[in-house]
Parts: sequence; C-alpha cells; structure tokens
Amino acid sequence: MSNGPTPHVARAWDWLTGTHSTKSAYWLILGPTLALTFIGVVMVLSASSVEDIGGAGSFASLRSQGVYAVIGVALLFWMGKWRRETYYRLARVMLLLSIGLLILVFTPLGVEINGNRNWLRVAGFSFQPAEAAKLAFSVWAAYALSQKLKLEGYGKNLLVPVVFPFGALIVLLILMGRDLGTVLIMLLIIAAVLYLGGMRSIYLAGMAALGLVGVVVATLFSSNRMLRIEAWLGNCDHASDPCYQYEQGIFALASGGWFGVGLGQSRQKWSYIPEAGNDFIFTVLGEELGLLGALLVLGLFITLGIGMFRVAYNTTDPFVRISTGAIMTWLLGQAFMNIAMVTGLLPVIGVPLPFISAGGSALLMAILAVGVVLSFARQQAQELHDATVRAQTPSATKESVQSTQ
Repeated sequence: MSNGPTPHVARAWDWLTGTHSTKSAYWLILGPTLALTFIGVVMVLSASSVEDIGGAGSFASLRSQGVYAVIGVALLFWMGKWRRETYYRLARVMLLLSIGLLILVFTPLGVEINGNRNWLRVAGFSFQPAEAAKLAFSVWAAYALSQKLKLEGYGKNLLVPVVFPFGALIVLLILMGRDLGTVLIMLLIIAAVLYLGGMRSIYLAGMAALGLVGVVVATLFSSNRMLRIEAWLGNCDHASDPCYQYEQGIFALASGGWFGVGLGQSRQKWSYIPEAGNDFIFTVLGEELGLLGALLVLGLFITLGIGMFRVAYNTTDPFVRISTGAIMTWLLGQAFMNIAMVTGLLPVIGVPLPFISAGGSALLMAILAVGVVLSFARQQAQELHDATVRAQTPSATKESVQSTQ
C-alpha cells in the first residue's frame, strides 16, 4: 500500500508549482495580463459606444480606458525590472499616501457617484483612492510582517500593526464612503495577509467572524443593500424593480449561446443593462462573444493565478510570499465576486471585473499590482538561473582539469 502521492498526482503538482521551470511564472503572469487588458479595452468600447457620457461623446470611456491601459502597460514593463528592495523602501510611503488620498475623499475634492463617496476629481481627472489602497496595503503589510516575523515569530502579534491600526483605518475610511464592495475585497486581502503570515487558525476564524458581523450590520442599516439582498432571494415586488439589472444580465448571457451574437452586436447594452460597461460588463462579453469568450476570460484569470501561485510557492522570502498571495487574492477574489454577482450566485454588490470593467484607476492599479509580482518572478528566475550555474561550475571545472591531465 503506497503512502505517497501517485506519479500522476506528483506530476500534476510539479506542473502547478512550476518546480522544474524557472521562467514559466513570468510568462504565465505577463501573457494573461496583456490579454485581459486588451479584451477590457475592446469590451469597454463595445459596451459604452451606445452612450453619450456627460456630453463627451460615445467614445469617452474608450479614450479614458485606452490612456490608462497604455500608461499601465508601460509601467508594468518598467516595474518588472525592479528589485524587491525597491518595494522595501516604498512600502511605508505607499501606505501613508493611500491613507492620505482616502481622507481627501471627504474634502471638497471628493465626488459622490451612485451613492458612494469614493472618488477624487482634480482638474478634470478622477481617481478612486480605494484602488490604490488595495495595492499599497498588500505591499506594506507584507513588508511589515516579513520584518516582524524575524523578531517575534508567529502568533497573535501579527494583528499589530497590520490590522490595528492601519488595516482597520483603511476599512473604516472606505466604509465611510459607503463602498461595501471594496470593503469586502479589503477584508479578503487582510485575511490572506494574516493567513500567509502564519496566524493561528483560531485567531483567523475570530477575525473572519468579526468581519462578517461588521458586513451584516452595514447591510442591515442600509435600505438599498437590504433591497439587493431581497432581490437576490427572489423578492422582486418593489416599485424600483430591484431584479431588473440582474434579469437583464441573465438575458444577455443566455442570448449569447456558444459563439455570441458578434462583437459590438449586443442588444442588451442599449440601455437595458444599467452599468453595462462597468459592473455588468461580463454579461455584455458573454452576449457578444458567447460561452467560449466567457470561458476564455475565466481561463486567463486562472492562468494568471497559476503564475502568481508559482511565484509565491517557489520563494523563501516571506515578503514575496505574502505580497504575492495578497495581490492574487485581491484580483482573483474580485473576479470571482463580480462573475458570481452577474450570474446570480451573489447579490449585486458593485464590484468591477479586474482589467475588463470600465474605470481607469481600477485598471491602472490592477496592472501595477501585476507589475509587483512580475518583478518578483523575474528576480526569482534570475536567482534560480544563477544558482544552477554556480552548482554546475565546479563539476565542469573538475571535468576540464581531468581531461587536461
């Protein structure tokens, strides 16, 4: 009776972790990121081309999305060459800057959109500080824990300063802006950071329960959120028709079939689906590109996750492991929540689809987050290559000496 894994399981695990490939993680991260960004720009053009946003024309969203995509990709390749020591130096600055931007939301510079006050608008440009906070916290928390674990080891001490005060402060500021969807993503990031930092399961479960209670309370004290919960449970008997957006999204997905109705040919985007270019863009994608297009996007997210998992698995540096795991949890968790939302598995909570949904600041921060992990993958591959060369050099020298003799 065998006690170890079967050869098939062992081979599958070796492939998943990329144990025998030093460069695969880099391309598994870069390829899906570029593909998802391109698909996102195309779908934003398609979904928003039938609307005149603020009198700026039907291609306003494309121009904004395209500019942020170009800037993001340029920064992606630049950041991909950074060393992890650069993030050590930037971690505190990123955290403090993101908190400062979140506070500015409650000044005259802040703008309220769809009931949420989570935007800054300066000189005609708008930015969502909560998106920057996701990246800043992921990098800073990983750095703080990596330094703390060297001195104090594992245990409940991980709560300070990651959860208290900085994690709690960021969550509170976002919650004050009434953006519960982003709060949920931040809680996911905090949970991932604590888990990868080695927090004991009992403490992690307690933190999860506390977070769940907070989300429930925030939902109960909001009539709009309660209406969404009732709609998700099938109670559509309300003057505002809370099931309308979800039902139109399902109609769009259903009418797409296997191959879709054709790029740009969506019928539901003609003012039938609210936020067609943003939170519900996946329904337009499913209608125009069909099930195969939807599966392609899912496959790209899975591939991106595999690449990031390889980086986190094949490192001995806790900073790389924790920050990569936090970013992977953020991007894949948000993608899952968005797709589950538009397909009715979760209530409508206003979470955009990373790389795909309209929103320049969200797109830019997602690309920069990938840039962080991409730099880890490049440096990791270089270190493994150098180690292999050093391991082979003595034997090669010995063989050369023997052949000379």
